[in-house]
Amino acid sequence: MTVPRESAITFNELGLDGKVQRALAENGFEKPFPIQEMAIPLILQGKDVIGQAHTGTGKTAAFGLPLLSKMRNDTRQVQALILVPTRELAVQVTSELIKFSKYAQIWTVSIYGGQSFGVQTGLLKRGAHVVVATPGRLIDHIKRGTIKLDGVKFVVLDEADRMLDMGFIEDIEFILSRLGKSGSSKDRQTLLFSATMSPEILRLAKGHMREGQIREIRLNTKEVGLDNIEQSYLLVGEQQKFNHLTNLIRPHKEQVIVFAATKRRADKLAANLKAGGFRASAIHGDLSQKERDHVMNRFRKGADSVLVATDIAARGIDVPAVGHVINYDVPNEPETYFHRIGRTARAGAEGTAVSLVSPDRFGEFERILRQTKLPISRLNEAMGIEVPAMQQRHPNQHGRQQHPQQHRRSNRNRSGFGGGRRRNWRK
Repeated sequence: MTVPRESAITFNELGLDGKVQRALAENGFEKPFPIQEMAIPLILQGKDVIGQAHTGTGKTAAFGLPLLSKMRNDTRQVQALILVPTRELAVQVTSELIKFSKYAQIWTVSIYGGQSFGVQTGLLKRGAHVVVATPGRLIDHIKRGTIKLDGVKFVVLDEADRMLDMGFIEDIEFILSRLGKSGSSKDRQTLLFSATMSPEILRLAKGHMREGQIREIRLNTKEVGLDNIEQSYLLVGEQQKFNHLTNLIRPHKEQVIVFAATKRRADKLAANLKAGGFRASAIHGDLSQKERDHVMNRFRKGADSVLVATDIAARGIDVPAVGHVINYDVPNEPETYFHRIGRTARAGAEGTAVSLVSPDRFGEFERILRQTKLPISRLNEAMGIEVPAMQQRHPNQHGRQQHPQQHRRSNRNRSGFGGGRRRNWRK
């Protein structure tokens, strides 16, 4: 099933519970995004759903709203389990569900590593209808006997591709085997959402779903390609990248996320940006949960305008004010690139993504150029910046031949290096 690009209906027409609709209306939500329009009716019908959707496309509401509509509030037994790859995403999903369930009296608890085990145990003892959890911490609770999952009727695997990348598949299999009295999925509704649909993801999904009840939803090519993001790149030497980074950031009021390859590099970049007068912080896996929360609170409140992040730490970051993503380091895999740039243009908004590509990383970036069907414009000509000598012929030999759209756009008389369509990146 392919999702249509535009929705012509309203949430009121999808069959959601009246109390959930009331919360939606109070928060200004009227029309569903494509993934929501297609997933909500199927979930309300009791189907197992495999949904392909990037973060920022509204997938939390796509599974959250129908689950809240189907759950009972006359018992505090855990009825829904949502597995997520990171602490940040656990907090984000929990926050959304609490907002949507304001009038439904459905209680949601998040459990993840880095937070006090005692605090989480206390919350679970008080009772929760929905548990949002990272796999490792959930297994700790299962083994300690501090959580009971016998009554789970709904399971969501959110960002399954990232959980696969992080090595959580065995943990997920263990958790699913402990649900219900026998671990059987016969009477359990299972939902899986992922930005990509690899054979491993599909095997995981279908291995725990009910035969004859599975429905697949896939966004169309432009939706998956994040076509509301203006993409471009700048070929520069490694030693010149920091100067170009500051020139990219300085003119803008909107918040920026900068991606770095390693934790040490993220710290160094944040420190250098601070020394240059920018309000910047770094987030990565070596920070304690308290430190990560502090960094994210500052960024969400606008106290910091630049967040330097590693890939794992940035998963689940949802800050609508982020207008720009800058890849200071080119990722090793094209999928990581698409996950990164999805931090901007949240929920249908528009954004800009620029990659600083050094000569030794052009091979990796060329794989990104080959995979996307959307133009990624080269900025060197528009900015009057010389292409590094060793790359003079490489883009012409490969990128231009394989990406005519990209180079038709990059040869335009541009007003700035995000493109004249929306934002003027240039000073």
